Amino acid sequence: MASPSSALNKSSMVQQGRIRVLKEGSTPSGRDAGPVVYWMFRDQRLRDNWALIHAVDQANKANVPVAIAFNLFDQFLGAKARQLGFMLRGLRLLHRDLEQTLQIPFFLFQGEAIETIPNFLREYGASLLVTDFSPLREVQKWKEEICKRVGKKVSLHEVDAHNIVPTWVASEKLEYSARTIRGKINKLLPEYLIDFPTLQPPSVKWAGTNQSIDWDDLITEVLREGAEVPEIKWCESGENAAVEILMGSKNGFLTKRLKNYSTDRNNPLKPGALSGLSPYLHFGQISAQRCALEAKKIQKNCPQAVDVFLEELIVRRELADNFCFYQPRYNSLQGAWEWARKTLMDHASDKREHIYTKEQLENAQTADPLWNASQLEMVHYGKMHGFMRMYWAKKILEWTRGPEEALAISIYLNDKYEIDGRDPNGYVGCMWSICGVHDQGWQERQIFGKIRYMNYAGCKRKFDVDGYIAYVKRLVTETKKRKAESSLGKEAKELRV
Repeated sequence: MASPSSALNKSSMVQQGRIRVLKEGSTPSGRDAGPVVYWMFRDQRLRDNWALIHAVDQANKANVPVAIAFNLFDQFLGAKARQLGFMLRGLRLLHRDLEQTLQIPFFLFQGEAIETIPNFLREYGASLLVTDFSPLREVQKWKEEICKRVGKKVSLHEVDAHNIVPTWVASEKLEYSARTIRGKINKLLPEYLIDFPTLQPPSVKWAGTNQSIDWDDLITEVLREGAEVPEIKWCESGENAAVEILMGSKNGFLTKRLKNYSTDRNNPLKPGALSGLSPYLHFGQISAQRCALEAKKIQKNCPQAVDVFLEELIVRRELADNFCFYQPRYNSLQGAWEWARKTLMDHASDKREHIYTKEQLENAQTADPLWNASQLEMVHYGKMHGFMRMYWAKKILEWTRGPEEALAISIYLNDKYEIDGRDPNGYVGCMWSICGVHDQGWQERQIFGKIRYMNYAGCKRKFDVDGYIAYVKRLVTETKKRKAESSLGKEAKELRV
């Protein structure tokens, strides 16, 4: 489908390997050239955004204006108020900053992207569509369809602004594990882990009418429709909030919390040891490349912590994108390695001590208080501790009728409640826990076969299980209290009106 970017100008501000030409249109010049449109999707930021840099660069070379288009899907892959509210609040800030600093218009559409984006290109006679990279099947299919629906003169460039080493450059195949991709990525880091050029306003201003967006009404509507999974209060949206989490003077990860990362990151009772960046990385409100650049600056101060952080930020994240890009069945048992499928099916009919329904699991109604706590942490806090995610998913395998059902339920719950759900990291996390992806075969046992096993006793050896259960209980109580106070305040306001 895609071709190398050899047709691009060699003096481009963006490295050639970061760009794939999905469709080569005719190359109009002079008066025939149309605007450049950047269809933003996965990388929702103004700063450190290679896709935006490329769009502005190409527009300046063709002496045409540039605009940003964003398509809001109706509960994309099960997203609710929690995820969509966070995203829209960030986009509202982005819209303001774009118009104030770069004078680039922002257009928001609702509906099917395969219709709204081509229609917008036709309306303004655009010659180039620049878009973010995502390995997810749905997004890849949209781009294929858009290529068919736009005019002959329109080119389509896909820019990987999400990964430090572009997915298709890091490897041309499905990698077996972190061990097989690590060396490939590290070899390319000197070429790709570079600082960003300064982005200036486009040389040609947009002459068309700017869209007026009623963000308050839009956010209110989304919150009402997705109220089943309400917003979370601990995570403020937007680029500035992301930078504060990374480098803030009060409680920034690199400035205040990094030193404990390598030793405490697997302890569920020490959530402050984690970076807290995953919501911002998922929605593209901060660049992984910026996080890595800033971490490298202080590597001498905390070498072990920085090494572990960069392993998670670069190798593990990019391994997840590799898996979803080269394995279209990334959320299915059919996407597992052959040894894992065989061992799981060999043990699919093994007797289970407990069988729980999806509803029982969703409501944390199991006989395991540790598992219940992890589920409640996700439902009420929007973020389950990374160590607990492994235990949580493996117990679902143990408590359901077979691996297909276990995988489907774990992905459903993860995507519904996690603030960073519907992400390659989430799919790979479930596939690792249940289907042995990026892992190896272990000693064979009932139900799990050769899939790595975890149990309650093992968790007790690693951390204070009772302390974690009590911690989540307090967390849930506080969250319910704030929700009740918010509801009372809303009712009082309505009565006054």
